[in-house]
Amino acid sequence: MIALLRGIVAATGLDHLVLDVQGVGYKVHAPAPLILRLSGSAEPTTLHVATIVREDALDLFGFATAQERDVFDTLRAVNKVGPKMALSVLSSLSLAALAQAVARDDVATLAKVHGVGKTTASRLCLELKNKLPETLFVAPSAGGEAVKARPGDALPLALARLDYRKSEIDLVLNHADVPGPDDASVEERLRAALRVLAPRG
Repeated sequence: MIALLRGIVAATGLDHLVLDVQGVGYKVHAPAPLILRLSGSAEPTTLHVATIVREDALDLFGFATAQERDVFDTLRAVNKVGPKMALSVLSSLSLAALAQAVARDDVATLAKVHGVGKTTASRLCLELKNKLPETLFVAPSAGGEAVKARPGDALPLALARLDYRKSEIDLVLNHADVPGPDDASVEERLRAALRVLAPRG
């Protein structure tokens, strides 16, 4: 199986690029942002590749990082999610945005991805729980702090349903007065979060 390719981008299409590796052109499907970034580039490019073999075809899917390729494989393992849909998800959402949507059961965000309806979005939230790399659940907040949103943590979703903004949720997740998911129940953490967010007169 092909796991890595290094070469020069010879051409790009809507959903693929052609990578010239020592005179051999490989057609590699890739996320739209990566194709856009590499379009017209004359620099050597390394792609982490997932090889999918079928009876009538051999398809290559390329990514900028090994982690993105691994998430692509994880997406494909979800019931009724094929490589094209998995690629569509990674074209529309960054890894961090995908992890955040799964952690918060944000079906609406996932359902906006081309080809993903509400039923599949719900399935993604359910089946990806605890399957995405832990490192994806740490993202910089507006203040530059690390935001801790673990898979399956119900607190961010509960606050979002109460119409709190992302900046407010990030503040709560980093606040010393709000216990972590291992230290208290969701109810206790929610009460602590609401005390932090309560307007001060």
